[in-house]
Amino acid sequence: MKNNILLVVFSLIASINYSQPYEFKTIIDLETTDVINQGHTGTCWSFSASSFLESEVIRLTGKTIDLSEMYTVRNTYPKKALNYVMRQGKGQFSEGGLAHDVLNSVEEYGIVPNSAFTGLEDDATKHNHSEMIAVLKSVLDTYISNPGQQLSSKWKQVTEHILDTYLGKNVSTFNYEGVEYTPKSFLEYTKIKPKDYITLTSFTHKPYNSQFILNIPDNFSNGSFYNVALDDMMETVNNALKNGFTIELDCDVSEKTFSAKHGIAVIPKDANKNTQALTTINPEKVISQKLRQQEFENYNTTDDHLMHITGMVKDQNNIVYYKVKNS
Repeated sequence: MKNNILLVVFSLIASINYSQPYEFKTIIDLETTDVINQGHTGTCWSFSASSFLESEVIRLTGKTIDLSEMYTVRNTYPKKALNYVMRQGKGQFSEGGLAHDVLNSVEEYGIVPNSAFTGLEDDATKHNHSEMIAVLKSVLDTYISNPGQQLSSKWKQVTEHILDTYLGKNVSTFNYEGVEYTPKSFLEYTKIKPKDYITLTSFTHKPYNSQFILNIPDNFSNGSFYNVALDDMMETVNNALKNGFTIELDCDVSEKTFSAKHGIAVIPKDANKNTQALTTINPEKVISQKLRQQEFENYNTTDDHLMHITGMVKDQNNIVYYKVKNS
C-alpha cells in the first residue's frame, strides 16, 4: 500500500457548511518515526505495531530508534505454522496478524533495531513475501495431507530453513551505537514493557468490561480483547491522545471512502456522495453501537489493515479527525 498519512474522521458538530475543500489545523501531533513501506507483504500488523512501539520509545526515553519489523515477523511465523498444522489445515495460514502478536513476540524474544535484522535478501530494498508464503504453505499442506511420512519429523526444521533463507537467521547479539546487546537486553534499553499494553474493542455479542477472544481470521494466536461500550472506547482513544499516547488501530480499509490517494477516510451519510467526500466536507453517517455490530456480523466491516494513530486535526468547520500513519 502506498505510503501516506491518513486522516480518519468523526463528527462533533451537526450544523456546518458542506462541500468545502478540506483545510486542516493541527490539534495534537505526537512524535513518531518516518513512514516505512511494508512492500509486497501482508505484515501491516508488524509495521504498525512497531511504529507504535517506536513512538513509545520516544515517549519513554526520548530516543528515536528504527525497530525491526521483520525480526518480529521471523519469530511469529513458526507459531503461525504450528497453529495451522495442529488445526489440521482448517485454520488460516497467511501473512496477516494482529498487534498483540508483536507484543507477544517482544515479550518472548525481545526486540532489535532494524540495523541488526532487516529481513531483506541480498541487495533488496523492498520486502516481498509472495514466494516465501507460497513455499511455507506448500510444505505445511504436504505434511497435513500425509502426516505419516518422513516429513512428519522434519516440517519444523524445513519451516525454519525456509525462514532463514527468505528473512535471514535470527540474531542473538548485535552492536548498536557501540554497545553489544541481546534482543532481551535491548528491550530493557528501550524501556518497553509488553504487559503494560491492552487491546480494546467494542461489540455487543460479548459482555462489556470483560476480556474475550475475538474470532476473526487473523487472530491465529487467540489473543484477548477488553470489550467496552463504543462511547467508552472513543473516550479512551481521545484521552490517550490528549495525554501523549499514540494508538495502534485495526480497521477496515476496503470501504470505498478509504482513499490512500487522497489521504482521507470518511463515511458520508449519503452513499451517493462517496466520491465527493474524498475531496470536500460532507455530512457523515452516525456510527452507533448497533450499526457497528450489524456491519461486523454481516461482514461489511472486516479487519484487513492495521495502522498507527499519531494525532488529531480539525477542519475549518471544527470537525475533528484522527491523524493516522499508514505503511
